[in-house]
Amino acid sequence: MNKILKTAILLIFAHGAFAQKLTEPTVSLPTFKKDTVSITAFGAISGGGHLNTESINQAIDQTHSRGGGVVLIPAGVWLSGPITLKSNVNLHLAVNALLQFTKDFSQYPLVQTSWEGIPQMRNQSPIWALNQQNIAITGKGIIDGNGDAWRMVKKAKMTETQWKKLISSGGVLNEKGDIWYPSQSSLKGASLKDPGLVDKGKNTKFYQDIKDYLRPNMILLEKCERILLEGVTFQNSAAWNIHPLMSSDLTIRNINVRNPWYSQNGDGLDIESCKNVLVEQSTFDVGDDAICIKSGRNEAGRERGMPTENLWVRNCMVYHAHGGFVVGSEMSGGARNLYVDNCTFIGTDIGLRFKTTRGRGGVVENVHINNIFMKDIPGEAILFDMYYEAKDPIVLSGEHREPPKVEVLPVTEETPQFKDIYINNVLCDGAAKAVFIRGLPEMHIQNIQLNKLDMIAQQGIDIQEASDITLQDVKLQIDNNSKQIAYILNSNRVNLGQIEVKNADTFHLQGARSAAIKVQGLKGAKPIIKADFGANKNMININ
Repeated sequence: MNKILKTAILLIFAHGAFAQKLTEPTVSLPTFKKDTVSITAFGAISGGGHLNTESINQAIDQTHSRGGGVVLIPAGVWLSGPITLKSNVNLHLAVNALLQFTKDFSQYPLVQTSWEGIPQMRNQSPIWALNQQNIAITGKGIIDGNGDAWRMVKKAKMTETQWKKLISSGGVLNEKGDIWYPSQSSLKGASLKDPGLVDKGKNTKFYQDIKDYLRPNMILLEKCERILLEGVTFQNSAAWNIHPLMSSDLTIRNINVRNPWYSQNGDGLDIESCKNVLVEQSTFDVGDDAICIKSGRNEAGRERGMPTENLWVRNCMVYHAHGGFVVGSEMSGGARNLYVDNCTFIGTDIGLRFKTTRGRGGVVENVHINNIFMKDIPGEAILFDMYYEAKDPIVLSGEHREPPKVEVLPVTEETPQFKDIYINNVLCDGAAKAVFIRGLPEMHIQNIQLNKLDMIAQQGIDIQEASDITLQDVKLQIDNNSKQIAYILNSNRVNLGQIEVKNADTFHLQGARSAAIKVQGLKGAKPIIKADFGANKNMININ
């Protein structure tokens, strides 16, 4: 087994000493009465052929009215429509319990909530809690959202056999024939811009006509306090899997989150505008971002003004995902005081992913990330990008993308910021690019400090429109013929210290605004400097 992967596996369950020195989680746990009632006492029937919505909700309502306790879902297969979780109730799934939500869309009423950071009409989430306190979902069972009944699918993500089977199951194709939709209603919604957006000009009929397109997030915990998710497998969601929204004191541990790799919007965990959050010892294998930090989109997020803050993520494993640990792109309310320690990403499109775009606004700051282990990353190991385009991070077969148009715009409340981010001890065995930092001409990414990187990648370091960037104690092996250690465009006060390289020797500078670039302690190469498009070799000092 590869040395890096061995190290990752050994350390994934260890607590990082560096993170311990920074801060310890301060998250309040819920507590529950031991009183337990089974859903079978309210007429629930196992087997998958009986809809148990009423029985499960009655069990929750009665337990809540009696001061709380445990609602037990015993071993078996339990089919249900939407469930509403209430204060002081622990929904507990026994070993071999499968709670599966129905594919009958008529069971899900349209409700006003939030989707991707803005007010939206959506189908009610399979499990929903609003303004509740002291709630939990625990146990060893499985919650399945029946997401395949809801989701559109891109042809480029299927084999020929899978695609033919999907088409033969029913549904409709878009005009190009490259995206499958489960119904005409779903396809109609996809043809509209922000169809679920709450708007006075839209009536009930409008939303009903596109109802199938308004996919629900599977677990939505909105404006709740003292939440525990523990032990359960959450899988096959129609859209996002777990979505805590404007909630506080949230503990997530020992859970398993699964979605098909091709699932559109198949995020694992989206923590939006939440405060005091601990995520630990959990595994993710999903179709979009795995652990994602959000705080609302554009004007709606800025008006809400609720950052995600005081968050700890530790001892987690991510397999397939668009990003392992992600911030954005809907981060308009800001994010701060984020601590990530001892996580492993294997086959994740991007490892550490910070994304935003003009129009968002919001400030992401005071982020501390330590002890990250990666293997076989198809994209960037570490990415900061202020030109996010809401597309898959890896270009699909037959897809063509143009580079973003570079222009200088005025700084306003719509201008996002990334600053004061500290990343320490990252091992990466295989990535397309080691480090990518791309800010805006009018708003540089600022004060990013990367320390102790050991990376094998096809491309090295790429820094564009950034200021006060430090990379210290870096081992970099380039596995292609580019020979480029770093590309730097219109960036200043860039310090590279104790850089040990293999198969690379070139520093490429571009842009008249590049300045104060320093390289000290370079090992493994006699440096070659290339400067063009307004840059000159005097902009870099190599000792």
